[in-house]
Amino acid sequence: MTESPLDHPMDDAVVEELLPLAGYTVAVTAARRSEELGALLDRRGARVVYAPAIRIVPLSDDADLVSATQDVLARPVDLVVATTGVGFRGWLEAADAWDLPLREHLLGARVLARGPKARGAIRGAGLVDAWSPESESSAEVLSHLLSGAEGPLPGRRIAVQLHGDPLPELVAGLERAGAEVVRVPVYRWVLPEDTAPLRRLVTAIAARGVDAVTFTSAPAAASLLQVSADEGVRAGVLAAFADAVLPVAVGPVTAGPLEAAGIRSVQPTRARLGALAREVVAQLPARHPVLTSGAHTLQVRGHAAVLDGRLVELPPGPMAVLRALARRPGVVVSRPDLLAELSGGGDAHAVEMAVTRLRAALAAPVVETVVKRGYRLAV
Repeated sequence: MTESPLDHPMDDAVVEELLPLAGYTVAVTAARRSEELGALLDRRGARVVYAPAIRIVPLSDDADLVSATQDVLARPVDLVVATTGVGFRGWLEAADAWDLPLREHLLGARVLARGPKARGAIRGAGLVDAWSPESESSAEVLSHLLSGAEGPLPGRRIAVQLHGDPLPELVAGLERAGAEVVRVPVYRWVLPEDTAPLRRLVTAIAARGVDAVTFTSAPAAASLLQVSADEGVRAGVLAAFADAVLPVAVGPVTAGPLEAAGIRSVQPTRARLGALAREVVAQLPARHPVLTSGAHTLQVRGHAAVLDGRLVELPPGPMAVLRALARRPGVVVSRPDLLAELSGGGDAHAVEMAVTRLRAALAAPVVETVVKRGYRLAV
């Protein structure tokens, strides 16, 4: 007798795959390619919050860039440091628009690229990239030059293409070594025209309302910290980054302002957007252990729970209760303590209602009542 599929209804049941970032909220502070990074995180299940921390203002019509370019052209340049691809390309394009022979002038110089994008821009201009650091950092560029690898520095002219950051350590280090440094400010970073999303984000970070914040540039990290101070929540932001919110920087240069503020960030091994998204995947779920409660497994994520591999979206009240219980699995948490976790306040009845809704949503006996004492997570 041939079996009907109806004899085994679960065989054909479609079990939705649990995406690695499902239940988490991740903020994107990038000004450029924010949608690309957001899509990478969204495809992995994250709820993405966009809050640009900076915007780029090109200086193609700026007197400072004209003056710096003319200074470079005034005499031969021995070395050029290209720090960003978009900046180096923009400089050459602006010079072409002004009929200034910049590319031809740089043919006689050794051009150093801080990273692969700058290297691509150098090659795209028909120039030769002489060297680039493995770390893609200005500090390694300075170390390379101070080592004498490009020859003695005293008296040599070095053009440094800036990227919104004045790079004071690089410039000062070269000048202390006796080099003549020509600063080339190709573009600058300023606050976004609409700062409301960023102001909402710093408040949400302080309230631990997001699970991770991604940074793709040092100016964005510095800007977020400055706005947190302007909004009066800097202390809360620093505390949240220390114990609840994961800061993820695309590389060590980007992490600089965070480290200066005492914030320890995580970084991928390669400074790429795809690697940044994978680092969030690797780090965020690992911060929340999978608990065993009888025959069930439970993981408490940012705004949802994962019960037996199934994502359970929870309202704020039940989520706050579950998060409080999960912080101390098996330990009784009193009703007053749970009430303190509920943002709307209320009385003991509010706690009971939140627990009732939590149990109904989970549909599993993982929350126990301890008579006259409170509740606990059964583990």
